[in-house]
Amino acid sequence: MVLLAVGAVLIATAGFYPAFWLYHPIGSGPAGPSVPREPFSGVWSQRRIELLGFGDSVTAGLGSSAGRSYFDRLVDNPPDEFSEMQGRCLSRVFPNLTPVNVAVSGTDSFQHRDWLLANVETHDEDLFGVIVATIGGNDVIHMYGRTPPREGAMYGATTEQAQPWVANFETRLNTILDGLRDGFPGGCHIFLANIYDPTDGMGDAHNAGLPRWPDGSKVLAAYNDVLSRTAQHRADVTLVDLRQEFLGHGIHCRKFWSPHYDSADPHYWYYGNLEDPNDRGYDVIRRLFLIEMRRVLPDLLRSVEPSSS
Repeated sequence: MVLLAVGAVLIATAGFYPAFWLYHPIGSGPAGPSVPREPFSGVWSQRRIELLGFGDSVTAGLGSSAGRSYFDRLVDNPPDEFSEMQGRCLSRVFPNLTPVNVAVSGTDSFQHRDWLLANVETHDEDLFGVIVATIGGNDVIHMYGRTPPREGAMYGATTEQAQPWVANFETRLNTILDGLRDGFPGGCHIFLANIYDPTDGMGDAHNAGLPRWPDGSKVLAAYNDVLSRTAQHRADVTLVDLRQEFLGHGIHCRKFWSPHYDSADPHYWYYGNLEDPNDRGYDVIRRLFLIEMRRVLPDLLRSVEPSSS
């Protein structure tokens, strides 16, 4: 009986570990918060609008199927769009919309400042810019501990090491945002995403096969503090909170005892490389951007509408 009991425990343990640590089901169907239909039933502005995508692989769409990145879905609904999202897109509310995406996968904030900004042309004054940006994520994760941590590739850094790098990021971020604004003399608004956490707040990237990083959560939090503080201090920037919405949908999505467990959708929203979203994750991101755009843009565009005289 003792041997049988021990054997049963071992079998249960052998099944428990892969089920809750290794298995990351993606699920199917829509994901993320609902987006009200009514605000997208009419035109927000007849002005020429450019939707500009700027930043790293999340805005470039790495990990998405064709036409299903968050940027593509902001512009227009894919052919097989979920019924609850039909008509919730910017081409419905901006009849004179031009999408331009200059985001490049793998880029960090140094590259955004030093050469990606050069791809943003200076526009005519009759055009208004709606800018969506993901900046800073690669600064935190680059090199994954394969090399000693450094500014722009901080994986493995202590909080003490990272402090001056975080301060420099804040200066660099404002330079980038100033450069984006200067490209739109007719006005613009920047929707800046913060950085999500595939460890669901646990800081245990080693459970995803990466080297241990004891201070990883603190370094990530410091970068997100910079993004939040910068958005609060700039009237032309709105923060889009990816981190909060993605908690519970990383490597611990199956753990029902986790503080961020989402019983309504206990699924993984990340691509196979851990750092980018999958299609469902991109669905979530476009919803978060649309919710903030719906809150900010209609009134803002009315207030800056050029005089017809």
